[in-house]
Amino acid sequence: NMSSKSRPVKVNILDKEYLVACPEEEMEALNASARYLDKKMKDIRDSGKVVGADRIAVMAALNMAHEIIDGTIGDVNNPNSINSRIRALNERIQISLSDE
Repeated sequence: NMSSKSRPVKVNILDKEYLVACPEEEMEALNASARYLDKKMKDIRDSGKVVGADRIAVMAALNMAHEIIDGTIGDVNNPNSINSRIRALNERIQISLSDE
């Protein structure tokens, strides 16, 4: 199981561009993670209650850590949860395989 070489991938988080080294097979996950973090940080910034990118990043990290610990990320009834997204992908893979 050879992992592909990492290469720099551009991600935009809170209107700033970052280069992140990432193996080819993890690019989709990296982009999804960056979009999720960007949305969290923009929601916090737009609430106007937290000022400063570093404070916004810490608040976003705390919110995301809380989701993980609270289990909402893995909640199968929550359509945005990781588990339900994986299940949906798995079903899609099964369907595309059975079409052949």
